[in-house]
Amino acid sequence: MSKKHYGVIGHPIGHTLSPFIHERLMKLSGIDGDYLVFDVPPDQLEVRFKTELSRLDGFNATIPHKQAVIPLLDSADETAELYGSVNTVAFAKDGEKVTSSGCTTDGIGFVKALENAGIEMGKTVTIAGCGGVGRVFANTCAKAGCRLNILECEAALESARAFAESINERFGEGAAKAYLTADFSGESDLLVNATPVGMFPKVDACVVSDEVIASAKAIFDAVYNPSETLLVKKARALGKKAITGMTMLVYQAAAAQTFWNGSQFDPADIEQLAKDCFGELEKR
Repeated sequence: MSKKHYGVIGHPIGHTLSPFIHERLMKLSGIDGDYLVFDVPPDQLEVRFKTELSRLDGFNATIPHKQAVIPLLDSADETAELYGSVNTVAFAKDGEKVTSSGCTTDGIGFVKALENAGIEMGKTVTIAGCGGVGRVFANTCAKAGCRLNILECEAALESARAFAESINERFGEGAAKAYLTADFSGESDLLVNATPVGMFPKVDACVVSDEVIASAKAIFDAVYNPSETLLVKKARALGKKAITGMTMLVYQAAAAQTFWNGSQFDPADIEQLAKDCFGELEKR
């Protein structure tokens, strides 16, 4: 079996954990491969897609390429349509002919992380933030039949309202409603932070009030650095199930490996890898 070559594209790309995660996943599944980092400015995406990237077996895409890469693909699955983005691309080679296909594994990672932690979405999900990852969470939960509260700051409230309306058009009237974060005081089966609030180095920030945390049954924080955000710390102090986004990060990478190679992973290995990722972060 020839060596496989993968990578991640973004701009700026920074100190991504993706090589650490994917190299471990390939080792777990017995694949001889490497995983590189490509800083690709938006104006170079098309030409580099057709040249150096298409020589890979596949790649992951992060900001700002998740939407821009879609028109370059030969095909994309239903996840790309649901989320309006692609984070995983595979290349198939037949002689000189190269064809590309794409999908998004963020939703799978989110669902698997919740399942692994024994957290149910429930009937009502409150999501703080409606940027790219927030929209993935919202569409995933709405598709599962949840009613959504979408929270945003004043500057982004109109965008949140428009997004909530698009959810209602897709999944039925009353599926979603937008609120100013500071004004929200409702109960939730699941509270989700889809913003960078609480991320290192600003670890003393919390996206919602203590009252909103107390009114939620469980918490998912997409932030994974630090290993215990203030939001998660407050939730756990109240005896609630609460997790950060590291397990989701590993599960969405595992789903990418499944898309590329059909690989399957033991949940215990995913949990151990997530723990090891925290150790890797501490070295940086």
